[in-house]
Amino acid sequence: MSQPAIFSQIWTQSPIFESVLRSVQIVAATEATTLILGESGTGKELIARALHMGSRRHAAPYVAVNCATFSESLAESQLFGHKRGAFTSAQSDYDGMIRAADGGTLFLDEIAELSLAVQAKLLRFLETGEVLSLGDTQTHRVNVRLVAATHRDLAQLVTTGQFRADLFYRLQVVPIELPPLRARQGDIDWLLARFMADFAAQYDVHLPRLTANAQGVIRRHPWPGNVRELRNLAERLVILNAGRTVDVENLPHELRAAEIEVVKTPRFDLPESGVDLEAIESDLLRQALARTGGNKSRAARLLRLSRDTFLYRLKKFSIQ
Repeated sequence: MSQPAIFSQIWTQSPIFESVLRSVQIVAATEATTLILGESGTGKELIARALHMGSRRHAAPYVAVNCATFSESLAESQLFGHKRGAFTSAQSDYDGMIRAADGGTLFLDEIAELSLAVQAKLLRFLETGEVLSLGDTQTHRVNVRLVAATHRDLAQLVTTGQFRADLFYRLQVVPIELPPLRARQGDIDWLLARFMADFAAQYDVHLPRLTANAQGVIRRHPWPGNVRELRNLAERLVILNAGRTVDVENLPHELRAAEIEVVKTPRFDLPESGVDLEAIESDLLRQALARTGGNKSRAARLLRLSRDTFLYRLKKFSIQ
């Protein structure tokens, strides 16, 4: 099977993210339940769709569900369906989203938002392949591949009793961790240029020109909203500054404010004698491993690194 067209929509020049995409292509060809981890705006839904389009199920339904949009009382009905009269507002039978994805892929975004009761029912479905609608006595067998995603630390939620451990291990057959934009070396400048060019063409205006100082502020921004935030910035710059030069004072307040805050309150005071940067890095890697009991995925998240970057740095310092 040739590479699905959706992969051409995932833009990157970052070796870290390119490595993730290679893993996605491998996993897509399997039937494995997959858990996508990453901050908001890193592209979890795009990756989920790529997993579906790269699979043998690509011609079957792809059903995406944002679990955060459901109230606890509605989540079970929306996912598993209900029979008419199962509750007051159930005016007719409803098959539910799991059955709607029969033969294809069900993507459950923000799965950490499901209640423990719905988590238990989802686990049973994963183990048996059967769906029992509210108010029904007859189960229905469904053939669905599940892809789940969250921006939260599920392992931590397991320790606090907010997420079922058995469901966590059932979901984490193949985890895919998406790096934040700030860890994708070279992608900030490159993606911003591509987004701005697209928006300039869309609005039929001349491209703005960024000064070196403006580019520096953009590059140093932590990008909590990741690629989604960067794309919004590109559109704003094109609309408000078409054909003009953009300097620091033309950037949105949140970028300028973050830059000022970093200058005012540095996270680390460099001593007059200097530091051994590699020794500090090696020590932080060891501390993160110790704090997480050797769990490399959690240790990477403590250091705000992708798993691939974390493993690379462990190898660099010969840390087992």
